[in-house]
Amino acid sequence: MTQAQLRPLSHEEIVAVAIEQAAQAGLDGLSIGSLAKSVGLSKSGLFGHFGSKQGLQTEVLNACHSRFIERVVQPAVAHKRPLARLRALLENWLDWAGQSDGGCLFVATATEFDDRPGPVRDQVRAASSNWVATLERAVSLAVEHGDLAPETSPRQFAFELHGLMLSYHCRKRLIESDQAASMAKAAFTRLLKSYGA
Repeated sequence: MTQAQLRPLSHEEIVAVAIEQAAQAGLDGLSIGSLAKSVGLSKSGLFGHFGSKQGLQTEVLNACHSRFIERVVQPAVAHKRPLARLRALLENWLDWAGQSDGGCLFVATATEFDDRPGPVRDQVRAASSNWVATLERAVSLAVEHGDLAPETSPRQFAFELHGLMLSYHCRKRLIESDQAASMAKAAFTRLLKSYGA
């Protein structure tokens, strides 16, 4: 423990460190041992906080989901115009996924756990389903408001928008394209036009 860490870290602070480590090593690569060392606890002391590695993983996902709602969804929902709300959902997500400390943990974890049944996969699936439902609702409101053509399928639009986001994540994180954000925004503009915006 460093001089700056003379007091014990709170549970929330330990989870915050775990989120940083999961962003770098992946959720499956999150280690009780390395986390214990980082926060100045013994392994048994850390087990007292989480009970198991799986308990740690689910707490990290819960905390990350709360951050996601706070940083991506809530600021977008504050927009009164449905089309502005839809655009803000995209732009906030681009900021979220473009952060330097590993991008979107949910996208990364989905590829880690998509074929591995269990509580972690269930949690990631629920969070991803909620996100898609949020996009579909935003599209529905834009249709109701007349911002998109009346025949627009919210489910199809959300599918295409979600695909655009996943493509951005790959371009930004793996291919390391500096143009990823501008390409995503251009693709979103084309998507809007194709649905009569």
